[in-house]
Amino acid sequence: MNDFQLTVMKQLTDQQVRFAPPARRQEQIVRAQKLLDETDPAKSYPWGYVFYRMIDIRTTVQADLMVAGAELQHDLSLFVRRVERSLPPLPIEQAVEEVLTLEQISQKFGVSTKTIGRWRLRGLVPRRILINGRRQLGFARSMVEEFLQSNRDRVERGKHFSHLTDEEKQTILIRARRLANAGGSLTEISRRIARKLGRSVEAIRYTIRNFDQVHPESALFPKHSSPLSENARETIFDSYRRGIDVESLAKQYGRTRTSVYRVINEVHAQKLAAAPVDYIGNPEFDTVGIEVDITGPMLGEDKFQAERRDMKPPRDVPAELASLYEWPLLSREQERHQFRLMNFLKHQLRALQTTLTPATAKAADLVRIETLHEQIDSVKDRLISCNMRLVANIAKKHSMQNPNSSLFDLISDGNISLMRAVEKFDYSLGNKFSTYATWAIIKNFARSIPDEKTHRERYQTGTEEFFDIRADNRSDEQELLMKAQQARDRVKMLLEGLDPRTREVIRMRNGLDGAQEMTLEQSGQHFGITKERVRQINVRGMKQLRELALAERVELP
Repeated sequence: MNDFQLTVMKQLTDQQVRFAPPARRQEQIVRAQKLLDETDPAKSYPWGYVFYRMIDIRTTVQADLMVAGAELQHDLSLFVRRVERSLPPLPIEQAVEEVLTLEQISQKFGVSTKTIGRWRLRGLVPRRILINGRRQLGFARSMVEEFLQSNRDRVERGKHFSHLTDEEKQTILIRARRLANAGGSLTEISRRIARKLGRSVEAIRYTIRNFDQVHPESALFPKHSSPLSENARETIFDSYRRGIDVESLAKQYGRTRTSVYRVINEVHAQKLAAAPVDYIGNPEFDTVGIEVDITGPMLGEDKFQAERRDMKPPRDVPAELASLYEWPLLSREQERHQFRLMNFLKHQLRALQTTLTPATAKAADLVRIETLHEQIDSVKDRLISCNMRLVANIAKKHSMQNPNSSLFDLISDGNISLMRAVEKFDYSLGNKFSTYATWAIIKNFARSIPDEKTHRERYQTGTEEFFDIRADNRSDEQELLMKAQQARDRVKMLLEGLDPRTREVIRMRNGLDGAQEMTLEQSGQHFGITKERVRQINVRGMKQLRELALAERVELP
């Protein structure tokens, strides 16, 4: 489970982990978990559909790409885990509702923490919290109650997982031996007995395996030397990458430690050899002795690092965009060095892949390939980070020209275009990367913004336009009410130009959209921040509203 099977999912996960606000990431975890529960491994899904279900944004980037359901399930689980781990822990005192710890849920349902770990893959989404300075997994009470309503049978089975009596275990073993003599497999037998006795499949399987380990002379499924299936080989590799030691795997599969190491090595080599490598080639890469020149330090590296240490965001920059000012800009020569280095490393990686034979692969070759992957990702991250402000500037201009477009949605969409531009840019042509990236981002916006506008217009459900075209024969009092509504509509339109948190703070503080006005302290508890921070966000947001109103020539009430 450590490696993505879909490149688009890996890119999306990296982008969300690095740039999406925490609240947005928490929302995406829930959406991805819901999609995971609905995914059929036997079907295929368009990437545009998957992207929209996870991010709530429509994309034209590889939208028609079909992804297999089994690979999607694998990568969705990995997406949930990676994004969940990237969230900053929430102090328990700042939680809006009651939060239950892993131990509290274990006691509440009478199940093991391992069982709860399996429930996390079925929709019980946690959040990392801080209790007395320690990080723990926390589960909102509303989330727990919702999971209980949707999975009553699963919870009831889980309660019996660790409470099998000796008589029940004996019954399980008698039935299992009879079915094993008839030729049944461990998985099939476990499922049949679980349905018959009303127990979980995991409890039955664990009971049988535990008996075989303690009583090898009368084991139901004795060790054998038949070749491992491809699924078993994959499971061994994934288990090893998750931290399960080789000795345990050897006992579990009835193999020697050497055999398990050989399986792990071969599967690892297969995955590394099959991973696609897309790069811009250059004849100079095959020149003898060129590696020293290409992999040497970047021109002005010390100055670049010093500038990075001194980087500070301007005071008027929103907190959500402060990370854009952590990296200085690259000069033309520095850009060329980095793109040249990235593509040369990919060239080396591809050369190693073509000569790699999984059955005879050496550990040193695998380490070298993984090292190249890490070096490539490091250079790529630097190029992306140094050009993030370019995306924000272009997104701001488009946001002003299209008031109904969300700035942060545009930035998110533009980030994906930037990541693709880094992969496709040919440094040898002598162009500056910012020129190429600007063209790619604007071209993407030219497609995505009209598509989103058409979608909104097609599925618009409001009745405002219907009332606008009717003749106004109402009294003066009704006219005043209408003007007040129009004023609220103007404010609502301008609010869409703000980032999500600032927009929500202003709505809470001013009681917009029918909501009750909230104090600074109440708003701070909702967002998990101090009331002084809420006041600052509100002041900054009101200033931005006035600037937007002036730019759009909108009269505020």
